[in-house]
Amino acid sequence: MPGSFRFLDDIALADMAFDAEGESLPSLLDAATQALIESLADPSTIAETWHHSVDMEEPDFETLLFEWLGRLVYLKDAHGVVFHRAILSLHQNSAPAAWCLHAELTGAPVDPATQDLRSDVKGVTKHLYAITRGKPLEGQGGLGRVRHPFPQNDYKDTHNRLPTRPQDPKVPRRPHPVW
Repeated sequence: MPGSFRFLDDIALADMAFDAEGESLPSLLDAATQALIESLADPSTIAETWHHSVDMEEPDFETLLFEWLGRLVYLKDAHGVVFHRAILSLHQNSAPAAWCLHAELTGAPVDPATQDLRSDVKGVTKHLYAITRGKPLEGQGGLGRVRHPFPQNDYKDTHNRLPTRPQDPKVPRRPHPVW
């Protein structure tokens, strides 16, 4: 069963935050990845002209997920892209004990004329970052849940361009001061 996510408006210390849930660690990873991708732009408006593979290994799943989200933010900035899709493969090595991720990313360079841009996520933070396992939270099913806040800017502020399509109401957008 696929994971799910929801954006949180009540996290005051970050510009944006999400809860992601999954019945397995791969579905939790997928849900958290999709939350970040959808916070950047509407994936259905993003062409698949940019392709990139990522291989990562970390000693535990919590570190892998955190570093993976940070890598997505880095790739967005370094390549000037937003993402259409991420195909993820997760496995655990027994010797040495490590979690391994292989990801195939597709997307396109940022283009406000053709894409529904949402927020320009600036980083991943460990404040309130937590993965819980076991008993479902708030009466919803699931093996794992991650709560993650991250700082962001509106694309219109950082790129001095206004989005061409109305914002999706499920993705929060907060005004930013003009510096």
